[in-house]
Amino acid sequence: MSPKAAARRRSPSPKRKPAPPKPSPKGGSPIKHVVIIVKENHAFDNYFGRFPGANGVSLPQSPNPPPTDPDHTHEGWLVRDTNAVRQQYIETDIPAYWGYARQYTLCDNYFTDVAGPSTPNHLMLIAADSPIVDNPSHYRLPKTVKFAMTSLPDQLQKAGRTWRNYNGYAFDFIKGLNGKKLAWQQFAKDAAAGKLADVSWVYADQTQSEHPRDPRDPPDPNIGNVTYGMQWTVDQVNAIVKGGLWPQVAIFITWDDWGGWWDHVTSPLVERVKDAVPSYSADMTQYRYGSRVGCLVLSPYAKPGFISKTLHSHVSLVKFCETTFGLPSLNKRTTSTDGMTDCFDFTRAPLPPPK
Repeated sequence: MSPKAAARRRSPSPKRKPAPPKPSPKGGSPIKHVVIIVKENHAFDNYFGRFPGANGVSLPQSPNPPPTDPDHTHEGWLVRDTNAVRQQYIETDIPAYWGYARQYTLCDNYFTDVAGPSTPNHLMLIAADSPIVDNPSHYRLPKTVKFAMTSLPDQLQKAGRTWRNYNGYAFDFIKGLNGKKLAWQQFAKDAAAGKLADVSWVYADQTQSEHPRDPRDPPDPNIGNVTYGMQWTVDQVNAIVKGGLWPQVAIFITWDDWGGWWDHVTSPLVERVKDAVPSYSADMTQYRYGSRVGCLVLSPYAKPGFISKTLHSHVSLVKFCETTFGLPSLNKRTTSTDGMTDCFDFTRAPLPPPK
């Protein structure tokens, strides 16, 4: 199947209004700890395309006939899709992720916020924003860039709440957050001891991040091994359970960006920003949303066996934290974004920890 034919087969993302949230118990939310686990570079179809009930597609062939006249407003994808890889992992490759999806909630309409590389999307997970740097080619970039924007950690601190960054590099791009990175190994120790912050961001090292292998990588057989990376994620979840924190936790497992893997769903176009690169557009280029990625929601209060069809993104996780801890909105993005409310039901009996 040619790249252009594959691009024509991409289906539009469903536009669904967020479901009304199930009420929290009296006395506030039972969620006391939010854990955001960020893995690397896999599109939704690449991991969950064959998951029963999800909006996926079995690759490399699509059952959908190509339209007679494709949506030409998404022409940028035709350029980007030329070298996109059409490959798919199945349940036996990542059994724990599929198990989590069956026991708790899987989001199949969840997107990155920036149609671009890793760092802007990492910033979205921290601050629901990713400033644009005007960098003409004849200027040298500074060694460090510090954005003076308010972040979720700032809001947490102002409210007397706590946060921790375990191995996340993008925090160093925000003033006031740089230099506060803990080793990724520390998270499992803190979790097992029952000493987590209100909000934790957790990032694996290179060998366990699930990032596809790069020719420049060292000769470690575990780099790019998704099963190995999945087991690292399982270890973090198990540490939370071991520390007795399961009754009060919401765990989000997501992927920072698409990583070059093909996905059949067209990203919704919400925001446009000026761009001087003529190869994309004469006046504008897509900024939000980026490609579709997976998001798993693990919690005693997650809906069991539920597949969320509501439009979500990385910013939705920031909004969830704002709502859970009574914080003000960071910006217009969090104000207008759904905060994962359809993924939870606080009226039913709490679910047991992962099997």
